Amino acid sequence: MRSTPYGCQSSPTSKIIRGVLLAVQLLCLTPFLQSAGVPVKRSPDEVLVIFNENSPISRDVAHDYAFKRKVTHLLAIKCPDAAVDSDAETIPMDAYKKTVETPVLAYLSQHKGINFIVTTKGVPLRIEGAETGQRSVDSAATAPLTTSLDSHLAALGYPALPGFTSIKITGSGATGIGWSNRYWNANEPFSHDKFGGYLVTRLDGYTKANAKALVTRALAAEQTRPTGKFLFDIQPIFGLGDTEAVPAPIKGTVIPDEYPWDEYNAEMRRGYDLLKARNIPAELDLTERFVGQHTGLAGYFSWGSNDAKFSNSAYQSLTFAPGSIGDTAVSTSGRTFLPTEGGQSLIADLIAHGITCVKGDTDEPLLQANAAPAILLERYTSGYTMAESFYMASRFVSWQDVIIGDPLCAPYAKKSP
Repeated sequence: MRSTPYGCQSSPTSKIIRGVLLAVQLLCLTPFLQSAGVPVKRSPDEVLVIFNENSPISRDVAHDYAFKRKVTHLLAIKCPDAAVDSDAETIPMDAYKKTVETPVLAYLSQHKGINFIVTTKGVPLRIEGAETGQRSVDSAATAPLTTSLDSHLAALGYPALPGFTSIKITGSGATGIGWSNRYWNANEPFSHDKFGGYLVTRLDGYTKANAKALVTRALAAEQTRPTGKFLFDIQPIFGLGDTEAVPAPIKGTVIPDEYPWDEYNAEMRRGYDLLKARNIPAELDLTERFVGQHTGLAGYFSWGSNDAKFSNSAYQSLTFAPGSIGDTAVSTSGRTFLPTEGGQSLIADLIAHGITCVKGDTDEPLLQANAAPAILLERYTSGYTMAESFYMASRFVSWQDVIIGDPLCAPYAKKSP
């Protein structure tokens, strides 16, 4: 394994110079990272938990979370059980409107002050036939669009808001429509009243135990910050990109193609630079190999199975500390949370191996939809919740995003005196 410049032995003088350079790198992030906000402790009274009454697993996960977090807002819906049936992970739009959106809107109209929504294992993952989402470029123009159910819930009420922007998105064999995230690159606590929509996360995994463990890890991390390091597994074959050009906002209302793959390498490098400037342990691997055999990681960013040298055994060897956070540049990493074989790498494996907060996609999102590591990690390590951090770092809503974990998880928040 080649060492990066930050891993080399150095003299006291070189360490001083290195510290100055890292400080300059952090200052250079300011064109992309808004002026610092002040994270606030979020209340369980701001959280609505949705569970599928037809799913014993969903109900159990919801009540476990409500008990651990002292959440009082729970809403039961009725739809096929996605915790045991892969076909039920997709719900038609008319059924979604009837069984999910209508009761959710009715509940929200009677309970003000909710900013976060949690879906639980057993609630469908995606909607077929929505007004947003993607279809294959080879499909007929009348073929239904598919979108993440969670991401669609996150955009409730968006079309009626000032500045609402719908974006035509094409690339990587898919075409469709997403909506511009109004909370993108913000740096202040989220409020439904100000930004519209909701921050939606999911408690899911291969098993009920996996889903419940997400909350246990989040609570544990509030007692002791993650002690491991953040791993950024670059694939240099794709090019390293320009760290000064990322993370870039979406401009205009048409995306004609996926951005070059070297830009995500640049995004990971920028996230790494930010952590090093904050003296947070991090490793940047610039070798071509796919990295494994790391334990107790505090964070993880890689190409997953899109890596030109991907090794499933290496991927399966990674383990994580409570409070850990991550994302992989994999088109369908959140396509299912049921045991399956074949296809691209899944974030469900990372959940099984201990990650606390992670983002994936139900269907092709384009690289533009990955959470921008520099924004995500700047916010998270400043004390924002994982939900705020992921949404501030994500450009779209009503798209393919699925964000896993307890939305209130905030291991870097200042402790109460």
